[in-house]
Amino acid sequence: MAAVSSEEAAALELLLQAPSKDVVRQLCQESFSLSALRSDLLVDSAASSLSVSREQAGQVIQSLHKLTRAVVCQGPASPQDLLPQNFHQNLRNLLSKIILENIAAWRSEVLASQISLPHLVAMDWRVDIKASSDTVSRMAVPTCLLQMKIQDDAGPHRDGPAISTVSVELSKETLDTMLDGLGRIRDQLSAVASK
Repeated sequence: MAAVSSEEAAALELLLQAPSKDVVRQLCQESFSLSALRSDLLVDSAASSLSVSREQAGQVIQSLHKLTRAVVCQGPASPQDLLPQNFHQNLRNLLSKIILENIAAWRSEVLASQISLPHLVAMDWRVDIKASSDTVSRMAVPTCLLQMKIQDDAGPHRDGPAISTVSVELSKETLDTMLDGLGRIRDQLSAVASK
């Protein structure tokens, strides 16, 4: 089953007008990112390279984006399988070669841009005794001070991972409840891992 429609395949065949394979390779690489779909500069460059209108160049960029994303994100299908049977054979082979050359880097890019939960980087703890004295009574209450460093992975809007520090003060009862819950989580993970 083709991932691209006949209209998209027709737009891709405009790549036959490219002056070299390197131009096709560059357009494939640049059209992969989501920001490429909104890039007037890329559309202008494609229009100039292919000697087509801006509208046709935009269709080429969108079709390339859809094809490359389908191969990278939808799984093991070959790029050749995603194009219609009547698609130009040499262009089919060139696009397949370019996509397969870049698939590892593109998959890494997709994984890096996904939203994920923060990760625990480091943890430190200590036990303090809160002491209060006055003439009537003495109090000695142990508490656990827990300090965690959390890494929030970079999203598309940031340059790199942000690391923040979270400090928590836990009473003995709260710590017992948390450890009980973590023990249940550990048991469930072990049960799933042993299957």
